[in-house]
Amino acid sequence: MKRTSTRLADGREILYYDTGDGAVRAFPDTRPLGTSASATRSEVRRDPLLGDRVVIASHRQGRTHHPPADACPLCPSTEGRASEIPAPHYEVAVFENRFPSLAGDTGRCEVICFTPDHLTSFAELDEERAALVLAAWSDRTAELSAREGIRQVYCFENRGAEIGVTLAHPHGQIYAFPFVTPRTTRMLATVADHRARTGGNLFEEVLAAERAEGTRVVLETEHWTAFVPYAARWPYEVHLYPRHRVPDLPALGDAARAGFPQIYLELLRRFDRLFDRPEPTPYISAWHQAPVADEGRADFALHLELFTVRRTADKLKYLAGTESGMEAYMNDVRPEDAAARLREVASA
Repeated sequence: MKRTSTRLADGREILYYDTGDGAVRAFPDTRPLGTSASATRSEVRRDPLLGDRVVIASHRQGRTHHPPADACPLCPSTEGRASEIPAPHYEVAVFENRFPSLAGDTGRCEVICFTPDHLTSFAELDEERAALVLAAWSDRTAELSAREGIRQVYCFENRGAEIGVTLAHPHGQIYAFPFVTPRTTRMLATVADHRARTGGNLFEEVLAAERAEGTRVVLETEHWTAFVPYAARWPYEVHLYPRHRVPDLPALGDAARAGFPQIYLELLRRFDRLFDRPEPTPYISAWHQAPVADEGRADFALHLELFTVRRTADKLKYLAGTESGMEAYMNDVRPEDAAARLREVASA
């Protein structure tokens, strides 16, 4: 993998990731941009009752919202139309978000573009490109984790207008948080309690139990296992674990890296075959990584959680009052039935 770092017109960093060494990526950004919004200071406030951190980022109200395809800011620049990516072609590109939730002392937000092709999706990438995206995720996690004040790095993809995506181009985001996120904090507490009571690792035991029971396992390879969790919150939700527990993406071994593209692309393609609809299935794909420096880091298990808000071909799963108001989830689809359906739509 070759990484090339350069700057956009307003000073933001952009990085190009290429499979070969011959690509030239040092193209200037010709746009007349002023000071980047990334220089704006977001504010992190603490909820006094829950202890959760909430980011206040009012400058994001003016961010780009559903531009036409010929004005997409994530497509390569062309003669007469400059975008966020100055190069006329790229494989994978990562740049600082122009309208970040986190910036400066409060962290960093990056956009990762998986392909220059506006009309494709991650599921349609080949294995070589998916492996390059994994390499970019790992590289960004390592670099951002080493920055002063960063506590956790979160790589994720939102796809589909139903999810709230405002740019249709295939892309994801990378957040470097100055705090440990609430969901991870709860996981760490549960895992620590289990260790104190039993001496075992809860992540390893959950994975072993799912593999042994089998009815919720969707797909399995030598180095990865994908299963619908026993208490799934979403109609179709799959958790993907490497068989050898590691805390984060940089710690993945070579064999797990080599095997990731095949199983992940197959999972995404199965999601697209779940419903008889012409458009692709909306989803959130979220990497859960250990905090940078936390006493629970050694017990954490890297894993990916993939889920959709679609529950039938013509119905979406909206969060009800019990869920939005009290975080008490109610799932309309039995996890065992969801797993069976995801096995049913396997590639031929």
